[in-house]
Amino acid sequence: MRIRTATDLGAFIRERRTKLGMDQIELAKKAGTSRKWLVEVEQGKPGAEIGLILRTLKSLEISALRKKVEKCAYYAAFWKATNSVRVAASRCAFSSR
Repeated sequence: MRIRTATDLGAFIRERRTKLGMDQIELAKKAGTSRKWLVEVEQGKPGAEIGLILRTLKSLEISALRKKVEKCAYYAAFWKATNSVRVAASRCAFSSR
């Protein structure tokens, strides 16, 4: 699964959660979020707080993907500071495999 959008990330989180046999309440508690927030993220809510996304990925035991998201957060900040869309976009397309 390639993750390029908030919708893709939400689908990945939902797929991983169900694969681990977790319900939304269980994952939300483990990640320190609310079920409502998790529902919104799984539905592809853009603009979800990156720190909560990282905690959620950690709760799902996704360390490689978590590192890539951290890298994308860095490039998003870089883009904001420099308006270099090409660099940020090229660094943030990634696959979950």
